[in-house]
Amino acid sequence: MNEYEAAIVEIDDIDRKIIGALNKNGRISYTDLAKDIGLSRVAVQARINALMDNGVIERFTAVINPEKIGIQVSAFFNVDVEPKHLHDVADKLADDPFVTSLYHMSGPSKLHMHGLFKNNREMEEFLREKLYQMPGVTSVDCQVLINRYKSRMGMRL
Repeated sequence: MNEYEAAIVEIDDIDRKIIGALNKNGRISYTDLAKDIGLSRVAVQARINALMDNGVIERFTAVINPEKIGIQVSAFFNVDVEPKHLHDVADKLADDPFVTSLYHMSGPSKLHMHGLFKNNREMEEFLREKLYQMPGVTSVDCQVLINRYKSRMGMRL
């Protein structure tokens, strides 16, 4: 296995039930989860720790509704970058607080990015003062979200 291949972790039906319950409520207690799954609290805790140690569960986090805190603009960007600048641009964007997700997509040096902004002015400032100024950025396509029907808060197991 080379450095780019992730080790596959085998999970069973009990792990799937635990992950499913955590996707619905990440704050559920080990005791309540154990009752739901039909295991002891210690067994559930050990399984969750193993899932975390193996990288299956990456982290626990709060899911924030951006509109409730005054963030009105959700936008997706396709950023074309000269190949020699791709990693530098990706590193800078990954560290930017406006950027919520960033992916290297198939195609000629293409980055796909999501960003959250208080308003259009803040997004325009980000584009003008940061993104457009980055060496190697050759093209930016922006699409603003109209309505969110579903966001990935877990995955099918």
